[in-house]
Amino acid sequence: MARISGVELPENARIDWALTRIKGIGWSSSVKVLGESGVTPDSRVKDLTIEQISAITAALEKYPTEGDLVRSVRGNIQRLKDIASYRGIRHGKGLPVRGQRTRSNARTKRGKRKTVGSFRKEMMTKTPDEAQEKKE
Repeated sequence: MARISGVELPENARIDWALTRIKGIGWSSSVKVLGESGVTPDSRVKDLTIEQISAITAALEKYPTEGDLVRSVRGNIQRLKDIASYRGIRHGKGLPVRGQRTRSNARTKRGKRKTVGSFRKEMMTKTPDEAQEKKE
């Protein structure tokens, strides 16, 4: 297995697809990296020579990948929280940041539905005899 940017790439996979396993590298940047390094996208990972792997690694140095990318994104979010911007506050509360509606959607972010009603109020206004009959 070839190890590029700290990621083990599957041997039988095409190199253009295998590079997308690296965090921060998608299809378009994979094609750019292969073009810069002079490797054909049709080749398999197991068929790559050491020179080709080093050329790909050198071309990947221009892009933030894996740990560097995660640190920079985390730093950007922390900066938004520190300056108390709207987006930072939304990140802190765990709500959607980019303007999505939350009245009827955003279940993934907001969690399971919690019913809010007047059940307790009804129980308090009833007499103890009525409450006992309701339970039976």
